[in-house]
Amino acid sequence: MKIKLFLLCAIFFGWQSFSQDYTIEGKVTDNGKALPGVSVYAKSTNYGTVTDENGDYQLKVSPGTYTLIFNFGNRREFKVNVDSNQRLDVDMSKAEEALDEVLVQAFRVNADSPITHSNFSKKEIEERNLGQDIPILLNVLPSVVSTTDAGNGVGYTSIRVRGSDASRVNVTLNGIPFNDQESQGSFWVNLPDFASSTENIQLQRGVGTSTNGSGAFGASLNILTEAKSDEPSAELSNSFGSFNTRRHTVEFGTGLLEDKFTFSGRLSQIKSDGYIDRASSDLKSYFLQGTFKEGNTFIKALTFGGNNVTYQAWNGIDRETLETDRTFNPSGQYTDENGQTQFYDNEVDNYKQDHYQLHLNQRLDQNWTTNLSLNYTYGRGYFEQYEENGDLAFHEIGPVTVGNETIEESDLIRRRWLDNDYYVISGTSTYTDSQLEFTSGLFYSYYTNDHFGEVIWSRFAGDSKIRDNYYFGTGTKQEFTAFSKATLKLDDRLSLFGDLQGRFVNYETIGLTSDKENLLVDENFNFFNPKAGATFELNAYQQLYASYGKARREPRRRDFENGITNPEVLDDFELGWRVDLGNSSINTNAYYMYYKDQMVLTGAIDDVGAPIRETSGESYRLGLEIDADIKINRLFSARPNLTLSRNKNIDFRANLDGQIRDLGETNISFSPEIIAANQLIYHPSEEFQINLISKYVGEQYMGNIDSEVSLLDSFFTNDINIVYEWKDVPLFKSVVFTGLVNNVFDVKYESNGYFFFFDSQNDAGQVQTIEGAGFYPQAGINFLAGVTLKF
Repeated sequence: MKIKLFLLCAIFFGWQSFSQDYTIEGKVTDNGKALPGVSVYAKSTNYGTVTDENGDYQLKVSPGTYTLIFNFGNRREFKVNVDSNQRLDVDMSKAEEALDEVLVQAFRVNADSPITHSNFSKKEIEERNLGQDIPILLNVLPSVVSTTDAGNGVGYTSIRVRGSDASRVNVTLNGIPFNDQESQGSFWVNLPDFASSTENIQLQRGVGTSTNGSGAFGASLNILTEAKSDEPSAELSNSFGSFNTRRHTVEFGTGLLEDKFTFSGRLSQIKSDGYIDRASSDLKSYFLQGTFKEGNTFIKALTFGGNNVTYQAWNGIDRETLETDRTFNPSGQYTDENGQTQFYDNEVDNYKQDHYQLHLNQRLDQNWTTNLSLNYTYGRGYFEQYEENGDLAFHEIGPVTVGNETIEESDLIRRRWLDNDYYVISGTSTYTDSQLEFTSGLFYSYYTNDHFGEVIWSRFAGDSKIRDNYYFGTGTKQEFTAFSKATLKLDDRLSLFGDLQGRFVNYETIGLTSDKENLLVDENFNFFNPKAGATFELNAYQQLYASYGKARREPRRRDFENGITNPEVLDDFELGWRVDLGNSSINTNAYYMYYKDQMVLTGAIDDVGAPIRETSGESYRLGLEIDADIKINRLFSARPNLTLSRNKNIDFRANLDGQIRDLGETNISFSPEIIAANQLIYHPSEEFQINLISKYVGEQYMGNIDSEVSLLDSFFTNDINIVYEWKDVPLFKSVVFTGLVNNVFDVKYESNGYFFFFDSQNDAGQVQTIEGAGFYPQAGINFLAGVTLKF
């Protein structure tokens, strides 16, 4: 309740503090001809509009200095100081092609779209980017909960949106799917420091608009990589912090060469010991891109990737250990020949992933734009385990005879491998005028993955050879998608949105699983996903919108292993109200998400720390989201958000005490009823700011049977982020100092965990359900500090 009152007071206090707004207006032309449909917006703000059929625009903003962007496939920028009403006429005939934005235009929505969304700008990313993963940076957005295995935001991290886990959040990089095609998860550890090469991010909550890849059942996350720059640049960034965390990054950009070419790149290394014992990370990554622009043609080629070596920390700890030794890590634990507890020093995940993308954009005329994208992703790697008393027959080694003794078990070290290739071709075409924006696209992908295990050492190896496979299986997935979407402006106040998508998926597996069970799948899924919405402008400051979206998605590989073959279905209803008064804005959104065969987390994890899912029959999520951007006065701004939700399985059944019980309505796992955040920003100058970042996550059940054992406590954390840019420095364009103190009040909390239950027979022959839980502790107060030299 205190959190709700705090956020509401912040909103209303800010609402009473509005200052005078001013209007920037003008006409946009192309060689004297009026140009309708041009996007006009202030960079890194929510201020935006579109020119009408006469090329005229009006933009209301609060006093301040802005970079105005005029975007029509090509782009012009103007820096303006607003302290009165102004007129700015723009000729787009010599404008710069803004083709980076075009790469993601087909999958993003505009500020007045009837799709619930949040934008995260490059400036916001840079303010907090000290090596932590993207899910940690996005933790300030509405309905988002992020967590990390190592406890300090480096290594394995994950994100949940509206209670849906990462496998149900669609992620694209320049419109190319990033989710693994079999597990459907997004493994950010494979792209360390990717935030340094990110231009901006859009998070669409709910079904969202049509995108490439698996359907969005909680949200879709659209990432645009670094935009081309015409000015040469170089940066050297170094940061250090708690748990021996350090990041070293070097970046360069050639600027425009021969009026056609640009090249830029980045190399990064991140290391950390982690908050959890031995949860170390050694992460390396690269990013390299080149662009070519001539006339109406733009080509962007890029490659990026990473190599992660992380000590495993996915097993968590039980409640008793949580109270006595929060940082204990059971991974790698074994008993030596003297009966002493030891920890294997190389119980690591070692994985490499390389991405190659080619994007071709062609502007045909002032209305039509086409885009063609090609992608190849190569991933390979393993996790290594010390297996105490491993079954030799299971590992295709034994039994082994030594003298007169037959040995059936032995300590051994094994690696479980993935080796995959992912090919994509995608094309879109977009038509834009003052009343209509129409986009159509085709997408095809082919994915193949080899799953195999090998033993690299055994105390008793018999006649086996190093790296002999003890299991081998493959998975192949093909997907074809076609979509068309349109926004039609009926008049100055009402616009309609429609979106039709067909997804056609084939998934095949052969061979053995890691449990050496035969997995034979050959399934086809044909999905039709319609979406529709409308936006109505009440006046110049207020909008109402409503939308409906349907999504269907296929099971993942582990679901098939557990006997689940039915797709899940979602009907998503959204109703929103946006108010934008220039220097402050507030967005309110109500949603109702009705599921059939929703794949909810059971709470349990498998032997590699991945969550196990089950179908829950009918279920729903009903919620209210409020987020605001408030300029309190010249020195202070606030960005609060609040989510209140009800997340229920309608008629849930479970096997308890030896019988199937109908539990009726139960809470969906990992779905807190309250999520809140706030950023209170003190910005006395353009060069300096201090940001107090607060996050509250209400209590949540880690299972679906409402067991008190499965309860994960609520937590409230606060971080302080300080940024100062020292300009006019000898030898440098500027020097940026960044500091981040996480969890300043040293709160002991757990952001994630697991829950399991099973039936056991006691001495009296009675069947009883045994319950247990595990937790992933997060770090107390810790810090990161960095310096960036800009040349």
